[in-house]
Amino acid sequence: MTGALSKIRVLDLSRVLAGPYCTMILGDLGAEVVKVEAPGGSDETRFWGPPFQNGISAYYLCANRNKKNITLNLKSTEGIDTIKSLIQESDVIIHNFKTGTMERFGIDYESLEKLNPGIVYCSITGFGETGPYKELPGYDFIIQAMSGLMSITGDEHSGPQKVGVAITDILTGMYAAIGIQAALLEREKSGRGQKLDISLYDSAVSALVNIGSNYLMAQKVPSRLGNQHANIVPYQTFETMDGHMVIAIGNDNQFKAFCTILGKEQYSEDERFKTNPKRVENRDTIVPLIQKVLLTKPTSYWLDRCHEHNIPCGPIQNLQEVTDDPQLHAREMFWEMEHPTAGVIKMIGSPLKLSRTPVTLRHHPPNPGEHNDELLDSLKVNKEK
Repeated sequence: MTGALSKIRVLDLSRVLAGPYCTMILGDLGAEVVKVEAPGGSDETRFWGPPFQNGISAYYLCANRNKKNITLNLKSTEGIDTIKSLIQESDVIIHNFKTGTMERFGIDYESLEKLNPGIVYCSITGFGETGPYKELPGYDFIIQAMSGLMSITGDEHSGPQKVGVAITDILTGMYAAIGIQAALLEREKSGRGQKLDISLYDSAVSALVNIGSNYLMAQKVPSRLGNQHANIVPYQTFETMDGHMVIAIGNDNQFKAFCTILGKEQYSEDERFKTNPKRVENRDTIVPLIQKVLLTKPTSYWLDRCHEHNIPCGPIQNLQEVTDDPQLHAREMFWEMEHPTAGVIKMIGSPLKLSRTPVTLRHHPPNPGEHNDELLDSLKVNKEK
């Protein structure tokens, strides 16, 4: 079965997470992704662990499926010449070297465009290739801190908190994948490629969405609300008799039905709580009242009652519960495949569900240099022709 991006070749010089996550998305969609590393393997995530399975890290496996791998020494003339030869047979090149590194190698966009005017060149850096911070290294944790994300994560007692995964890397990888596909579409009309300058900092700030918009409108620095919503009440975690759950009331009709479930119809008629703006204003009064009732029954009871009345809700699940969830199995969100070194590996699947060109699992996350013979030999044959 042909993938949506089949016949697109991506030359992937990136490492760690943002770039590899982007190219994994493209590979899942059918692109031929060629991951380039230094001899022996230079993607740091190969060594980030535990856990390891037969010496292969779970971290590396999470973002490198559906790729091939070659090893080149980019500090050598031969390595750079090989990159230039590969560029002439590629559609996309992506890297996450510090600003100025590709120029020093002689494989910057201006140089490569002369070899292949159709090349889509994607640079991923911490802060972008312009501005006063362009030379600074950027790591997810630092970007979460600087972007404002940590200032609004956690509660008044916890202090600033980071998101539990490297969320700015993931966001940047997705933005890069979107931008690359847009550039490829535009190339169909113009015949020309272009350069994408994608930064972790920009991507993280874009994710402030309504909280950022609230500040721009009101000029009020937001406080940390923990698991509460800045603009909607009740929309947060609650404790039950035996655990925790999330209840997300999106409008006043839902609140009225929720009050019926609680056996507290009077709350929906109270002028302090009748409308969402009033509930936000009186958050400190209504939330403890709701919490008191929810403590009287187990989570399963409240989930059933809320589902009966179409009240958005959900349990807080740990990862064992997530991987046992029948909905995720029905959606094929967990994959298994053979790896030549690690054996049978388990991976989180793709959320992209395309009807005619579905995502397929074609290649295991490759070992360093696994495809040198296949790809570099074919390059020599093409040169001789």
